[in-house]
Amino acid sequence: MILDDYRNERLRKLEEIRGRGIDPYPAKTGRDTLISRVVKHFDELKGQEVCVAGRIVAIRSFGKLVFLKLRDLSGEVQIFMRDTGEEREGLFGVKQVKLLDTGDFIEARGTVDKTQTGEISVFCDYVRLLTKSLRPLPEKFTNKEERYRRRYVDMNVNPEVRERLVRRSRFWQATRDFMNQHGFVEVNIPVLEHTTGGADAQPFMTHMNALDEDFYLRISHELPLKRLLGGGFEKVYDIGPRFRNEGVDDEHLPEHIAFEAYAAYEDYEDGMKFYEEMIKYVCRETWGTLQFEVGGFKIDLDCEWPRYKYADLLREKFGVDVFNPDREQLIQILKENGVESNFDMTTPHLIDHVWKLIRKTSAGPYWVVEEPLSLSPLAKKSSDNPLVTERFHPIIAGTEMGNGFSELNDPLDQLARFEEQQAARDAGDEEAQMMDMDFVEMLEYGMPPACGWGNSERNFWLLEGVSGREAVPFPTMKRG
Repeated sequence: MILDDYRNERLRKLEEIRGRGIDPYPAKTGRDTLISRVVKHFDELKGQEVCVAGRIVAIRSFGKLVFLKLRDLSGEVQIFMRDTGEEREGLFGVKQVKLLDTGDFIEARGTVDKTQTGEISVFCDYVRLLTKSLRPLPEKFTNKEERYRRRYVDMNVNPEVRERLVRRSRFWQATRDFMNQHGFVEVNIPVLEHTTGGADAQPFMTHMNALDEDFYLRISHELPLKRLLGGGFEKVYDIGPRFRNEGVDDEHLPEHIAFEAYAAYEDYEDGMKFYEEMIKYVCRETWGTLQFEVGGFKIDLDCEWPRYKYADLLREKFGVDVFNPDREQLIQILKENGVESNFDMTTPHLIDHVWKLIRKTSAGPYWVVEEPLSLSPLAKKSSDNPLVTERFHPIIAGTEMGNGFSELNDPLDQLARFEEQQAARDAGDEEAQMMDMDFVEMLEYGMPPACGWGNSERNFWLLEGVSGREAVPFPTMKRG
């Protein structure tokens, strides 16, 4: 009821404003200066006329004087108004300020100076209304459910949320800059696929009316990008959304932004050096540091990251032989460590769950290498040990911050692995990869040796120290 009262009062003001012949929602503004420039370059702008615009966040009225606090994306500044005793058509002077409210957007044209108290201000006699706000912003906004549903309110009341999203943009821009500087070409690939693959994940499905066919939303960028290698590209990448029909937790969102890249004539040794450099570059550009404290871990990325073999880690920690796995042993380990599941999963998935017990307690940074063949259907076998692959993951603060490998380009080997994956899928494993004969055909035409790499915005969430839903602008939620 209180909100209704406020809204009704603002509707009354809106009607009066329109009755004065003023458009409360004009299209054009004359803004020529950001608020941050007024504040940071005061000595340069003192005495000069500027036109600033933004949202009113505070109003103080003292007879013939009015002080407005104005905010744009770059900062806040005070608007100092004096009563001239005159009215100007289409503008709001001190006497008309009563028709304005916090939350309104205005334009203020005036002279830059300081008040007697020393506060930098824009001195003007009149302001112009740009947008009349009908709902008042709350003073506090802390309920997560409400914050996620009304992010536009959240970002106004809690500006650190908006600042985080600016860093998220910087994170991806730094990724693009690094790749472009190293000769990669960004190629946007389809989201809708007849056959989806490149990861162990359950896909979403949709229907295209124009073709009267079902399509999958991609779970990975991998297979189309590697088709580009077969088409003659040598260094390609894509950044965009992918969709995995799985649970929602601090590390997983069904829809999220991901990055994948492929470089011809390189292998996983080249990849580890390159992407260690990339991660460090992106961190410096996004946060200005390589030292982090997240999830109870103290992380220093400013070193040469050591390498550990996947099989060695599982044998040393749990006595597991990943090449001759004992299902009962794996299930027992998971039960003893509080993992709740029906355990009706493939043996490779059981091994992966045991590995995650090790990963979650690892501060890092380090590289885990030589993942078993059964867990890597798209990676090239090691020339030293055909039971493992040339695959690498960076482990930082308890999570895998990427995935890369020497790409499998033997079409017959790839076909055999697809057949194994399809058999697992037919047996009920909804996350197993699908048979993709078109991809096998591409390999038969020939794809050069290459190194592939992928990471998602989970890296940003982790180093930002927040959950996935906290770090995206509009998290997916149940209908309210």
